Amino acid sequence: MDRKWVLGLASAASVMVALDATVVTTALSRIRLDLDTSIEQLEWTVNAYSLTFAVLLMTGAVLGDRFGRRRIFTMGLVLFTAASAACALAPGAGWLIAARAAQGAGAALVMPLAMALLSAAYPPAERPRVLGLFAGLTGLAVVAGPVVGGAVTQGLAWQWIFWLNLPIGLTVIPLVLRRVPESRGAAGRVDAAGLAVVTGAALGLVWGLIRSQAAGWGSAEVIGTLLGGAACTAAFIGRQRVADQPMMPLGLFRLPGFAAGNTAALFLYASLYGSLFFAAQYFQTGRGDRPLASGLHLLAWTASVTVVAPVAGRLTGRVGARPLATLGLALQAAGMGWLALTATPSVPYWELVAPMLIAGAGVSMAMPATQTAVLNAVAPDQIGKASGVYNTGRQLGGVFGVAVLALVFSRSGGYSAPTAFTDGFTAAMAVSAALSLVGAIAALGIPSRSRTTSSAKTSAPVLTAKR
Repeated sequence: MDRKWVLGLASAASVMVALDATVVTTALSRIRLDLDTSIEQLEWTVNAYSLTFAVLLMTGAVLGDRFGRRRIFTMGLVLFTAASAACALAPGAGWLIAARAAQGAGAALVMPLAMALLSAAYPPAERPRVLGLFAGLTGLAVVAGPVVGGAVTQGLAWQWIFWLNLPIGLTVIPLVLRRVPESRGAAGRVDAAGLAVVTGAALGLVWGLIRSQAAGWGSAEVIGTLLGGAACTAAFIGRQRVADQPMMPLGLFRLPGFAAGNTAALFLYASLYGSLFFAAQYFQTGRGDRPLASGLHLLAWTASVTVVAPVAGRLTGRVGARPLATLGLALQAAGMGWLALTATPSVPYWELVAPMLIAGAGVSMAMPATQTAVLNAVAPDQIGKASGVYNTGRQLGGVFGVAVLALVFSRSGGYSAPTAFTDGFTAAMAVSAALSLVGAIAALGIPSRSRTTSSAKTSAPVLTAKR
């Protein structure tokens, strides 16, 4: 076996999946015009992908361990590639949303198993270097998404952001079958009932938020879906308390670093994804920029992850996660608040650079710090599930961030004119700043470096005994 093939193919699949999480942002304005979509349908174009991605992540890992990681990884690639073609062929918003949900399901099979295949292929001494390279390439794809989306939308058409996945998928799939060895993990049981209720919880709460503006908070639809989401949330928590192999071990939330790190990350990604949903539209609808220029303008915000995140990762090991997570979220709040005060239809771009740089630097600090806080809080045998909980919370945070900021936008502005859009955008950015501040407060609960290390060492017997 040539391990470089495993690294190259896992990275190619990860880049394709990560790119589609952000590539659509700079195409939203064109999609809205071409398909005559509402703000609700635009939200679902983003959230359908993130929602299925989030709720199926841990299931994808379990399926790979039981039935073979290469097999399930390949199935995820086939589903993702086919769903990409369906997105490109979408004649209307409903078709596009359904295809995006299928894309998210494929992504949930690809991403966790890409890392598992790498871990199986490389010995422990080489894994940090390989996983670091893998994470770096994935991060670059996230950063490049808005630029690629803008260039393709402007030069060809928005459908081509999805057509581009076909040659990648059709090349990678047969190579995976030929070059990647099969591997399995400890055979776990898929908790179908747990999966059903957590999906119902997320769907009910998000549906209620998204429909509240059009249907009204007092409507039977909104009240019913919100109550249904709350009931499913309670049912999920109850099931996890008694399940033999819980999807989300609730005992981990008794660890301060785990609880505070996940809470901070939830608000971090709610603010980040909600802001990104509107920022690309602001440049096009509010300022009149073309899609490529919109993507390039966003680099002042997104590209900082390639510079700041590696430095922040090293500093986290020296000073602990709490200072960097708290400072990072505070900086994101400052940047979003500054944008809320500055953005107008005629503001020069250079006046927006500083707040975007500050927000981007803050995100880049907080991302590795919150993840480190979560993983350092648990015993080594709990790292896999802790990572699954963190990544699921990250995706769900993004879903709720888009829903909440869109609700604020709809109440304060709209698409009728650049000034109307900017009014809604500035209100949404103010709420994004508030979400970041709540995250910063939560990050203060992360233990100091010495206490985090101590809790990680002592948590294993408690959690094992509980099971």
